[in-house]
Amino acid sequence: MMSESEFNQRVDTMLLHIEEAIDASGADIDYENAGGILTLRFEDGSQIVVNRQTPVRQIWVAARSGGFHFDHAAEADQWQRDKDGRELLAVLTELASAQAGEPVALG
Repeated sequence: MMSESEFNQRVDTMLLHIEEAIDASGADIDYENAGGILTLRFEDGSQIVVNRQTPVRQIWVAARSGGFHFDHAAEADQWQRDKDGRELLAVLTELASAQAGEPVALG
């Protein structure tokens, strides 16, 4: 298992990447990053929350369609959903596109 400091660094890097991807996408999504919790706010009032779960070394995502947990896969150097191995940015792209009502590319 990775150290807490390495975990936090990897999560911080991913959250920053998500923010930059939202900015680059041109979609009407507001976001706030506070205390390791990234909240995406959509025009229809819905939200997606991305946060770190340090004790279990996971990133958790809460969206209108449900909750999802992601583990860091060292061999692929990416965050993968624990139930099926789908990559975090691919899942977030689908969730954000559904909630924004328009294509949003975060990958």
